[in-house]
Amino acid sequence: MPAPLPLSSHPVGTLYGAHLGWLKGWLRARLGNMGDVADLAHDTFVRLLVDRNAQAIREPRSYLATIAGRVVVDHYRRRALEQAYLETLAQWPQAQELSCEARAIVLETLHEIDALLDGLGAKVKQVFILSQFEGLSYACIAQELSISLRSVNNYMAKAVLQVCLLQAALEA
Repeated sequence: MPAPLPLSSHPVGTLYGAHLGWLKGWLRARLGNMGDVADLAHDTFVRLLVDRNAQAIREPRSYLATIAGRVVVDHYRRRALEQAYLETLAQWPQAQELSCEARAIVLETLHEIDALLDGLGAKVKQVFILSQFEGLSYACIAQELSISLRSVNNYMAKAVLQVCLLQAALEA
């Protein structure tokens, strides 16, 4: 790989030294923001480096203005996209943290479910949870637990019977 040329002898380096001030003035007239001017002038010369046609440029300021114009259009497109994203994000409801009361209710409900399933075997509990809370079909449960579909049916029947009996006892 050949050694890179020093910036002063590189065609883009020569253009940079001779036309950077002019390009910044050209961009300032269109943008007004010095932060954006510096960034977009830099982006213009980066595109020129990638293009690799710096040696063949006959009208440098015209060429730089054309590239910079495209950079400015891309800048405004990116800014419009970012603004649309921020506006959409602002319309989404903010995540709400559970109150102490809501957290207590959730924990109580989980304890009640655990109590309803108490006394059942581990596989029966697992089948019930996969069916009722994960929403898996019986066939998926059978495949995931490497058991037969008939076993899934039997375990679900035991779990539902246990839940119904305990609910009836609690209501009485």
